[in-house]
Amino acid sequence: MRREIDYVEADGLDLKETVVKINRSAKVMKGGRRFGFSALVVLGDGNGIVGLGFGKAREVPPSVEKAVSDARKNLTRVQLKGTTLPHPYTARFRSSQVKLLPAAPGTGLVAGAAVRAVLEAAGVTDCLTKALGSKNPMNLAKATYEGLL
Repeated sequence: MRREIDYVEADGLDLKETVVKINRSAKVMKGGRRFGFSALVVLGDGNGIVGLGFGKAREVPPSVEKAVSDARKNLTRVQLKGTTLPHPYTARFRSSQVKLLPAAPGTGLVAGAAVRAVLEAAGVTDCLTKALGSKNPMNLAKATYEGLL
């Protein structure tokens, strides 16, 4: 299924960044282990605009900076109905599946950390979610982002 994504410019927006996951990997070298870091960051204005970015570097701060830069490039507008979603969504990314259900006002956001970060950045405050399959935070966040598109 191919869809057109309308990207939004980051200029003039009051964006809030949330680090979803920082992953450490090791490469064994002659002198010992070399560590690398990857960061997954969600960027949003809390009013229907959200972006997801991924960055890798040898240190944590540069990986987060790269992820924020990537998220700025991937900002998109999300369709909302008040404080919830317009209809139920089911989205997959690799082996993770996320079900997003609209909820009545006052319900709150019933979601795990990775899914919650993406929904809060988008401005969703009333939603029920269920994660199926792999519970990998990176895959869950990407599946949620794909579902909102």
